[in-house]
Amino acid sequence: MDLELLKDYLEIAYLIAAIMFVAGLKMLGNPKTARSGNLIAAAGMTIAIFATIFMHRNEAGEPIGNYIWIFAAIIIGTIIGTLSAQKVQMTAMPQMVSLFNGMGGACAALISIVEFGHLQHGGEADMATLLTILAGLVIGTVSFSGSIVSFSGSIIAFAKLQELMKKTFRLPAHHIINIVIMVVVFGLCGLMLWSEPHNSTVFYLIFALSLLYGIMFVVPIGGADMPGADMPVVISLLNSFTGLAAAFGGFLYDNQVMLTGGILVGSAGTLLTVAMCQAMNRSLTNVIFGSFGGGGAAADTSSSGGTIKPTTVSDTGILLNYAQKVIIIPGYGLAVAQAQHTIHEVESILESRGIEVKYAIHPVAGRMPGHMNVLLAEANVSYDKLVEMEQINDEFATTDVVLVIGANDVVNPAARNNPASPIYGMPILNADKSRTVIVLKRSMAAGYAGIDNELFGYPNCMML
Repeated sequence: MDLELLKDYLEIAYLIAAIMFVAGLKMLGNPKTARSGNLIAAAGMTIAIFATIFMHRNEAGEPIGNYIWIFAAIIIGTIIGTLSAQKVQMTAMPQMVSLFNGMGGACAALISIVEFGHLQHGGEADMATLLTILAGLVIGTVSFSGSIVSFSGSIIAFAKLQELMKKTFRLPAHHIINIVIMVVVFGLCGLMLWSEPHNSTVFYLIFALSLLYGIMFVVPIGGADMPGADMPVVISLLNSFTGLAAAFGGFLYDNQVMLTGGILVGSAGTLLTVAMCQAMNRSLTNVIFGSFGGGGAAADTSSSGGTIKPTTVSDTGILLNYAQKVIIIPGYGLAVAQAQHTIHEVESILESRGIEVKYAIHPVAGRMPGHMNVLLAEANVSYDKLVEMEQINDEFATTDVVLVIGANDVVNPAARNNPASPIYGMPILNADKSRTVIVLKRSMAAGYAGIDNELFGYPNCMML
């Protein structure tokens, strides 16, 4: 086949794939169409991969070759991915998202390493190409090491909630250390750009420091000065890093579909990160410079200020039976208990008695973006019953009973009332404004942020 015609076919395939990416991403914005959108985007990626394998030609007109290695890798990856997706528990979903995201960053970093090796063996590149290689290396490596640490961080979150882990590792002055590392990385990148020949020692030093920064960037997650919502923020931010690194790979290879996919992932991840930062009343600058866990200076002086009142299952049942409106607030504890199916049964029983039931979803509840939505969707809870914080907060004042299941920091009134609290200013669900609040907890331990919840001592709150 004529090489120019083959190139045209390849570009058409890339255009189709890019359109499917955009359409799939648009559909992901609605829970009802999210599954179909995911499949459409995956089909677009499949088209792009196979079009590249069979239609791409180098400058000499030769095909890619190495088909045995390529398809062996595809088959192995498909088997691992399929089995992992089928067996993963909802409590482990954040770890899987972090791990898969880290693999994307690792691929982008490996592309930069391979292309730099090509330059070392006689390849030619202008400053723009070298800058693209370095950008892909730094961003991809930070995304990889940061995602692996957040993978571990999700395990740490589980250990903390199970009271298996009491302390969180934190280096002193970690903000300053992070800034120093990045300044050194940028300085070394400048040295690489302006020096001839390009020193491989400096290149791999940049790689090592980027790995270190990714670790230092995420490792402070947890501890008494950290809002529990940091985990979904860091996962979203690292996802945007991976997309940006992939986009640099698209620039490097002049590959339009790689560029389009990277830009979509990077921009979507960034917008989601900004939205979640707003939901936490945190600035994006605060997040980018490794300040997960807040300022660290504020001490927790929050106190329940009242007597904590226990309740029983039978008393809770009576309250629910005579209620007209019930709002359920799910949190990470619901995932740990794997109680999503049980709460759906409770919802069905209440609705059969003519009681209105809704779910209040805090934007950063759980350990990844949309964690509660995915959890409840698994139990076949109707999408129409999932209401975001901004839409439902005014309804708490007219609600008879609020069930708080495994959530803590996102309903803590200290965020409104206590300027000394680490979570002060973070928008919360106004559960305390309802007639009765019933909190389901395994123990009286603090939440993931490590602070007391004022709500527990309120006169309208009872502990089950």
